[in-house]
Amino acid sequence: MLYVIIGRDSPRAQELRPTLRESHLAHLGPFVEAGKIRIAGPLTDGAGSLIVVEADARDEVQAMVDGDPYVTGGVFESVELHPFKQVFPAP
Repeated sequence: MLYVIIGRDSPRAQELRPTLRESHLAHLGPFVEAGKIRIAGPLTDGAGSLIVVEADARDEVQAMVDGDPYVTGGVFESVELHPFKQVFPAP
């Protein structure tokens, strides 16, 4: 199943992001290597970031979110996690 993660930037995101970027990417690395992260990156309007993850269970994705340095370090003020159904392009 696919899940969409939307991390909304905190007021301090611009200040904190550079100090936490390396640990954030290292945290996501194993998920990328396992093929679980389909797409990820910042929203170019400065609102936050988006990640699309493939996982067997929501708990797996929630654990990934909970351990992310952008979450624990305050880059994200809030995080939304939603199940997602891909329509286009056809899976």
